[in-house]
Amino acid sequence: MENTAQVFKIHSDFYYVHLDGKIFECKLKDTLKKQQQEVFTGDIAILEEINLNSQQAFISQIQERKNFMPRPKVANVEQMIIVSSIKEPPLDFNQLDRYLCLCEYYKIKPILCFNKNDLIKDSNLITHILNTYKPLGYKIIFTSATDKIGIDDLEEIIEGKISALCGMSGVGKSTLINTLNPNLHLKTNKISEKTNRGTHTTRHCEIIPLKLQNGKTANIIDTPGFSYLKFDFLLPTEVYKLFPEIAKYNKYCKFNDCLHITESCCSVLDNIKKIPQSRYQSYITFVEEAREYKEKLSQQGHKKEDNFKILNDKKITKINTKHREKSRNVEKQTIKMKEDTNE
Repeated sequence: MENTAQVFKIHSDFYYVHLDGKIFECKLKDTLKKQQQEVFTGDIAILEEINLNSQQAFISQIQERKNFMPRPKVANVEQMIIVSSIKEPPLDFNQLDRYLCLCEYYKIKPILCFNKNDLIKDSNLITHILNTYKPLGYKIIFTSATDKIGIDDLEEIIEGKISALCGMSGVGKSTLINTLNPNLHLKTNKISEKTNRGTHTTRHCEIIPLKLQNGKTANIIDTPGFSYLKFDFLLPTEVYKLFPEIAKYNKYCKFNDCLHITESCCSVLDNIKKIPQSRYQSYITFVEEAREYKEKLSQQGHKKEDNFKILNDKKITKINTKHREKSRNVEKQTIKMKEDTNE
């Protein structure tokens, strides 16, 4: 019978799992390293060479994921709670749209959490948020860890699930978790007065079990904050798929490769007033980043050789071109020597 366990924390080259009520420190087997197998927090690992005394083991395989996201590096989560601050740092709609599009791309359910609601002075901002994102079907909650606003709503959302928090540094992710469970004492920092941005306090992704006020449980992943992610991993003609309000008009465009920016007979441009300006501006920005990616691909003009191949649904490490050529030369020399000896 295989010993499986979920990776709940990664630190340096060590992977931590719960097994039989104990925490085991694991390392990757050499075969996984050669295959350049990445391990994410939330992965289900198959363990070998388990040492009960030292509580150490090796990870020999990662089971198939139901979902994953490379940044933050999490897997097998049921939802991504995108935390934004109303103020301090100021709400950045472009950054919020980046997180949302990332969830759309990796098919992970997003929840929009607008924190520090106690600092809101402009009701027009709340109206804009609701008018922009509610019609798209996204779940929206407003919270304040300071004034305990919306904490019951947050508990209801995470109850019985594995949820990951993501967002810029300083938006209050760790503070919200501390509010849910004051005994955790996760480290938090104040916003820098000079840059009006948060500083990194969470250094790694970790699954944190929570006992909620109603006695039920939840698992939440606190993640390091990051402020910029370029859409340089897809083509310009694919970006519209990440924006539901643009995608619904795309099929009516005259041209299949329409970018919905300056083209004629474009259904998106014909309905541009129905699309929030901030969302369309984010779309244009992401298309430009994707264009840079496409240009980079065209300049490279050649395919990078993989260091593994798929055989019978398994990854097999390949010898690189240099070593493969060397092996062939040695083989030829050996054959030549045998022929000379026979003569």
